[in-house]
Amino acid sequence: MVSSNANALGIIFPNSYDSLVPELVGLRLMASIPFAGRYRIIDFILSSMVNCGIDNVSMIVRQNYHSLIDHLGAGREWDLVRKKGGLNIIPPYSEKNIKVYNGRVEALASILSFLKRQKEKYVVMSDANIAVNFDFNALISAHIESGADVTIAYTEDRIPQGLLQSNDIRDMYYTFTIDNGRIRKIYMNSQEPGIQNLSMNIYVLNREQLIDQINRAYVRGYTHFERDVLAPQLEKFNIRAFKYEGYCARINDMKSYFNENMKLLKDENLEALFGGNQIYTKIRDDNPTRYINGSRAKNVLVADGCVIEGDVENSILFRGVKVAKGAKVRNSILMQDTVISENADVEYVITDKNVWIGNGKELKGNDSFPVYVAKNRSV
Repeated sequence: MVSSNANALGIIFPNSYDSLVPELVGLRLMASIPFAGRYRIIDFILSSMVNCGIDNVSMIVRQNYHSLIDHLGAGREWDLVRKKGGLNIIPPYSEKNIKVYNGRVEALASILSFLKRQKEKYVVMSDANIAVNFDFNALISAHIESGADVTIAYTEDRIPQGLLQSNDIRDMYYTFTIDNGRIRKIYMNSQEPGIQNLSMNIYVLNREQLIDQINRAYVRGYTHFERDVLAPQLEKFNIRAFKYEGYCARINDMKSYFNENMKLLKDENLEALFGGNQIYTKIRDDNPTRYINGSRAKNVLVADGCVIEGDVENSILFRGVKVAKGAKVRNSILMQDTVISENADVEYVITDKNVWIGNGKELKGNDSFPVYVAKNRSV
């Protein structure tokens, strides 16, 4: 781990933007969606926090969190098995009279007693729908040096199509007007075209101030931290922007999930995401991938434990995938333990875990609408 003395605790919202990828979250949440061959989306933000010395991390879950618990366990791979701090997964109904949350205010209200017991001066908060190798030390340092009350990380980017088309009130997104580093205006669900100052939903602020603001907001029936707490107080509080210029993969719909995975087939993107601090994940001891005589693999990202006898091109294979003799796989994402049988032809397809594609079956989508095969299905 990278040495640091970050005086901050981390809070992650693993169910953020679940409704944007309903196909993938039927039995899991956004944070535990498989990504990049052997990782889950949560690995990136969690590893980024740990790499910056944040060793007290809580995740406030809403539903479908069993896969997250299975993946993270006690946090051993992230060095978060500790007597003090460590990894804390907080299920719904953690406090009396707190309902399953719809926004960050309700989520944070459910852990106020926990926040009051902590010793760290700062709190960093993040959603879990982005794959990023983020430097939280730089964010915290910028926050302290500027004297800000709140600092929000953002990228200069177009608003993703998946966000523009969402009808779920919980999937709000935010853009900013920035003047000299200070946020002057917060826009909710803007439809403006072109490059915007688009929030990453990563924040840092003083722990005691957070407790005070959540107390005030919750008794007033507020739900959204940005809309109901920050936006009305831009003149009162010094709310500043922190520009992130590194690699950032946002998962906002099935198309973006497919595209962001496929981008990693380019060496420069793979290096941009993984070339900095290490990204940790759950270890599954397995054999190296075997390429049988007569097989062909071109421009493929392959995890361990795979067996390739057929033809694979421009694809991502998670652990334990088997591609039989005569099978063709192109421009596809095959999740863990998928089996492609003999002479099957698969193109622009996303298979979830434990999918079986039968002998001679043909399954084809296109780059705009990849075919999705649900977990444990046979075709």
